[in-house]
Amino acid sequence: MSTLPRSRISVPAGSPDGSSVRTSLSMKMAGNSNTNMAPAIYLQRLVDLSQMDIQSALDQMKSLLIPTQIQKVYKMAYYRKQTKNHWARDDPAFVAIQISLLLIASFAYSIALRSDSVIYNTLYFCFHSVIINFVLFGAIVATTARSIANQHLVVTTSSNHVRQTVEWMYAFDVHCNAFFPAFVLLYGVQFFLLWLVLSQGFVPFLVSNILHSAGFFYYFYVTHLGYRALPFLSNTEVFLFPLCAVVFVFLLNLVGWPFGFGWNASRIMAHIYFE
Repeated sequence: MSTLPRSRISVPAGSPDGSSVRTSLSMKMAGNSNTNMAPAIYLQRLVDLSQMDIQSALDQMKSLLIPTQIQKVYKMAYYRKQTKNHWARDDPAFVAIQISLLLIASFAYSIALRSDSVIYNTLYFCFHSVIINFVLFGAIVATTARSIANQHLVVTTSSNHVRQTVEWMYAFDVHCNAFFPAFVLLYGVQFFLLWLVLSQGFVPFLVSNILHSAGFFYYFYVTHLGYRALPFLSNTEVFLFPLCAVVFVFLLNLVGWPFGFGWNASRIMAHIYFE
């Protein structure tokens, strides 16, 4: 951060406005230091492998799959804030790997489900997986969660302190972190259980819905941890409220099964994307 010349910020001794000017200036300087990486720069790095730390991204993905180690990922965000003055990742490796895995999974599902047109269904499933499920859904969730956090959850300790806010890129980072464990369950584990979850009967129905409920449960839990890691937010438990909807839908499905109202989430997925 550059230092302003003293001659431009000096205040005459005894001036009644001296303290207010100094307070205003310190708040402006602190506000200017709360920088965030421009999305355009991030996108440029996304296509440049030399700008990516692949090993670090893989280590973070591994940590996200172990509930007791999820906090390690958010501690790295805290260290970024201390050293680079922003919470969000400036390394796009995590996103690049996630997109690559989605593309591979899309091709694998098109082959496994023996679709009539492998190329068409692969492209169709890739578009929905990457653009809609990952990017668009992530942008909506990040924007909504950031708005809730900034409007209702920010704690201001003093009128002389700059009011910190959640960066949009950090909110999208939280989505990326939460999406990966859900991806492992709903794309990875489910792939090896397709022979079971796409079958008729109560056991396939139960396994499929447990798998999908676990994926959404994990997503919202990791999202909650991401916002709880920010020291200027309070009452971040609100991000756990969607878990009530997940449990409700699961129980509703379970109770409705004997009456013919239960639905198999995996069979619905296969029908939407491959039939």
